[in-house]
Amino acid sequence: MRARDLGLACGKLPTGPRNTIADVAGVRVGHATVVEGDVCTGVTAIVPHDGDIFRDKLVAAADVLNGFGKSIGLMQVEELGQLETPILLTNTFSVPACANALIRNALQTNPEIGRWTTTVNPVVCECNDGYLSDIQAMLVTPTDAFMALGSAEEEFANGAVGAGAGMSCFGFKGGIGSASRVVALDKVAHTLGVLVLANFGRVGDLRLPDGRAPDPASVQVPEAGSVIVVVATDVPVDHRQLRRVIRRAGVGLARCGSFWGHGSGDVFVGFTTGNRVPHAAKSDLLPQRVVAEPKLDLLFQAVAEATQEAVLDALAGADTTEGRAGHRRPGLRHALKED
Repeated sequence: MRARDLGLACGKLPTGPRNTIADVAGVRVGHATVVEGDVCTGVTAIVPHDGDIFRDKLVAAADVLNGFGKSIGLMQVEELGQLETPILLTNTFSVPACANALIRNALQTNPEIGRWTTTVNPVVCECNDGYLSDIQAMLVTPTDAFMALGSAEEEFANGAVGAGAGMSCFGFKGGIGSASRVVALDKVAHTLGVLVLANFGRVGDLRLPDGRAPDPASVQVPEAGSVIVVVATDVPVDHRQLRRVIRRAGVGLARCGSFWGHGSGDVFVGFTTGNRVPHAAKSDLLPQRVVAEPKLDLLFQAVAEATQEAVLDALAGADTTEGRAGHRRPGLRHALKED
């Protein structure tokens, strides 16, 4: 189920045909879900294009709104403004396994990595799903990450799937959500898409677009989750402009009711398919296009709207879940039906 199936549309800009991050041409998403005993967790892969990402890098940026997190690869993304692997999402203790998979995946097609050329920068972002899942079991393996990468398609599931299997959001069952927006630049349609791993928000703080504040009747705990927002666009922007764009994802989170608490890791990663950086450049100067600065407002609006709806999409797609030690998170759609 999608957010709009529950009447939870938000914003004014039009959506892409799927209303997901995969509306950006070339972007695909895959999941591997690990459910065993007290474990409900997994891996979600965002693949930016079909080629060799190490050799055909994308202009990228990262922004940390609140840094209570253990993601890896963001330092180099910010220093070089480039993405050279797919992006993997998982639980906190599974970051090393996923990084291992990304490195091995790059080595399969580029055996010179770390020997005759540079090393590779794996990007893995995480949230703590320990309330519903036994995070200490550390059952996610590189094989699961390879499965997520190998299953990446334009059509993909939302809700309690992949990295979202054990996540919570505003006291409800959280997970994976996505949305997109279309903007016109020089009379040409461009797309911006967002995918979130929603595991944040204090119980009772959720605000729906129509002003409702549904009560999850859930355990009251401090705001101590996390959210990863992955932004993709085909608009040609540079690293600085892209960082300004993805920072506005915080607007979408705030519209949902978040105040970015002390214990929350709020991390944004973005890339554009509109500007590429070859690993082995054949010229000293590379062509890059940028957006006229005043027109960035369109992208600011797009990322705010898409982030808000992606969070609602994650909530809409997740069923009521009982996990570790009898912990329970109700599904939003079930709560809305009871109202």
